[in-house]
Amino acid sequence: MSAAAIEPGGTPRNDGPAPLVARIDRSWGSGPGTHGGYLAALGLAAMRARLVGELGEDRPVRALATHFLAPVADRPLALHAVVERVGRDAAVCSVRAEQGGALVLVGSATFGASRSGPDHNGSCAPTVLGPDDCPPLALPRELAEFARQLEIRPATAARPLAGGERAELVAWMRFRDDRPLDAEAATVLTDALPPALFATWTTPRPVPSAELTVHFGTALDDAPGAGWALVRIRAEDAGSGWAMDDAAVWSQAGRLLALGRQSRRILPPLT
Repeated sequence: MSAAAIEPGGTPRNDGPAPLVARIDRSWGSGPGTHGGYLAALGLAAMRARLVGELGEDRPVRALATHFLAPVADRPLALHAVVERVGRDAAVCSVRAEQGGALVLVGSATFGASRSGPDHNGSCAPTVLGPDDCPPLALPRELAEFARQLEIRPATAARPLAGGERAELVAWMRFRDDRPLDAEAATVLTDALPPALFATWTTPRPVPSAELTVHFGTALDDAPGAGWALVRIRAEDAGSGWAMDDAAVWSQAGRLLALGRQSRRILPPLT
C-alpha cells in the first residue's frame, strides 16, 4: 500500500517505463479476489512513486478514481504508472494494473500542491461513543479475509446482517500494525466496512465494487497520525442489480480524512 509495498520490476512496455510490482498477499483477500480498497491504494502508491521519481518531490493527492475490471489473485501484480501532466499546482497520473497478461485495474489520480486559502469543514463526524466504549466486531473470514488486518468497533447499534431499517454502518477502525493514517490507509478504510446494504439484510450476497472514487481532506496535508479512525458507509441508492455507497473517514480528533463513493454490483446469494 505504501511505497514499501511495491518494487521495481517487470519488462518495460514500448510506450512507457518498466512497471512497479506489488506482491499480493492472501491476507488482503475479499471473496474470490483481493480487497478493492487495498488495490486502489496500491495504484495510488505506484502513481505517487512515479510522480516523485520524475519531479523529485511529493505532492498531496486530492482525488483518486479506480475501476476494477477483474478479480486480482494472490500473485504479483504489475502496475504501469504514468505521469500524464504536471502543472504549477496540480499533476495528473494514471495507472494500469496487469496480472498474467490481463488488464485487471485502471485508475487515475490528481496531486495538488498545498496553497494558502479559505478553510471550511462541511462534513462533521457523527457524535458517537469513543472506541474504548464500543465492543469489537469480527467479520467472517470467508467473506472478508482482509478484516484480520483491522480492529473494528461498531459505534452505533447497526450491525451487518442484522436486518436493520437503515442501510448505514458506523464503526471505529484501526490497523493492527499501527500504520499511519495517510492517503493510502484512508483509501483502504473507505472500502473496509461491509456494503451498507448488509445493515438491512440477514443473508449475505456478493456486492463487488466496480468503481471507487476517493476525495481526500486537507487534514492529510499534515503529518499523518496513527490509531483510530471513524468510518461511516451508507447506501445512497440501489436497484437494477447495482448499489451506490458513500463512505466518510474521520480521524479520532474529528478531522475529515477522505470521502469515498463507489458503484457496486449486487449478485445473487451464494448457494
